This record gives sequence, structure tokens and C-alpha cells, in this order.
Amino acid sequence: MLRVNTLKQKLASGVPVFGLLGSIPSPVVVEMVGCAGFDFIIIDTEHVLVNPETLENMIRAAEAVGLTALVRVSEPNPKEILRALDAGALGIVVPQVETKKQAELIVRACKYGPQGTRSLNSGRAGLFGKHNLVEYIHKANEEIMVVPMIESRAGVEQATDILSVPGIDMVLEGAADLSQSYGIPWQTRAPAVKEALQVAFAAAEQYGVPYCAIPRAAEDYTEWVGLGVKAFVLGDERGVSFRALRAHLQGFAQA
Repeated sequence: MLRVNTLKQKLASGVPVFGLLGSIPSPVVVEMVGCAGFDFIIIDTEHVLVNPETLENMIRAAEAVGLTALVRVSEPNPKEILRALDAGALGIVVPQVETKKQAELIVRACKYGPQGTRSLNSGRAGLFGKHNLVEYIHKANEEIMVVPMIESRAGVEQATDILSVPGIDMVLEGAADLSQSYGIPWQTRAPAVKEALQVAFAAAEQYGVPYCAIPRAAEDYTEWVGLGVKAFVLGDERGVSFRALRAHLQGFAQA
């Protein structure tokens, strides 16, 4: 259900925010992430099979613990974006954005008129019509976040044009796919990749768009903090859980 987007508020205030990618299709896991103190979760429907009912319940779980729920769709598809927003997502993350035209399409898909073309609906996102629909439309356009991912050589080359589009609220890096785009798969800290990330960061700075980094080592985090970055995705809860489980087992097995 539409509510105040605390992630957007914190970004505007310059407060550091921390999120996780949600790769386990379970409302309980989302609830745990919120209880652990994270500010936001990006529910992943690009690499993870999530049925619509589960997605809605994952968003509902986030609402219950004050966690801002964004949804990463698989592509800049207005229908897919619409379904995630109508389920109650407070923002949309779109992978592989490479052109200004794509960025403009995403903004239009996320916004009601006159800013966009999102189809009108008074379902759970609009509290089932409890309040004035015109007021809801205005509030939704204020609270919903639009977050492109720049994670390819083409996207980096067009970063300035992409981030010049009005209505973009944050940009998320994608060093993993970026490394593949540069012909060095999984070398996320290679000089070419780091240089490309800096190009995207500079474009974000130019247009006042908050930059969200994905630090893969302590030194990455320190470097981004030194540059003034306030938003971080600390991996995915699947990887965090796996590493914790393995360490737990090894602690006993080696005792």
C-alpha cells in the first residue's frame, strides 16, 4: 500500500542507507531483513522466479516492518512495471538501461499523468479506493522511485544522457555485468570496470542523482564513502545466508 517512502526521504536528507537484493522468494525472509535494520530491499524478479502472489506478499511483509520495497523487473517493460507497482512496490529498478529513450520510457511507466502513462487502478497500492483517487495519483508520483541500472559499456557511454532524464531518483551500479561487457567476466574490481563506475558516478553527480554502490570488499566501501556516496546494496540475502550457514557449520566441524 502506498505510504511515505522513507528511503527517498533519507536520500534527500543525506542519511546513509543500506539495502539488500532479495533473491529468496519468501515474505518471511523479507521480514527478517527489515527486522535486521536494513533500510530497503530490492526484490529481484530478473534472476529469480517469483509468482505474482508471492511478490505481493513480500511487499506486504516489507510494509509490516517499515522496509522500503523496490522491485527489480527483468526489462523496461511497462506492463511488468505496472504489475509490480500495483502490488505495492515503492520503486522500480530496471537492469541494463543503455539509452535516454529507455530511461524516459521507464519514468513514464512509473508515473501517472501528466508526468507519465501508468494505467489507473485503485487496488491495494491505492488503498482500494479508500482515499480520493486524484490525491492518490499525486502522492504516488511523489513517492514511487525510478532506479535505472547502468551495467554495460553502452550504458556507461550514455550515462550522462540517461541521468539527465527528469524523474530518476537513484542509479544503481552493476559491476558484475559491466565486467562481462568489458570482456573480463567477474573481475569487478579491474581498472577498466572501476573507471567505468566512476564515469557513471560522475554523471550522477552532475545531475544530482543519488548513486547506489555495491561494495564487494571493505576497501570498496571506504572509497565510495570518501566520494560522498550514501546508498549501498550489501549483496543479496541468499549469499549472506549461504556464507553464514557455511561458517556456522565449519565452526563446529573444525572444533
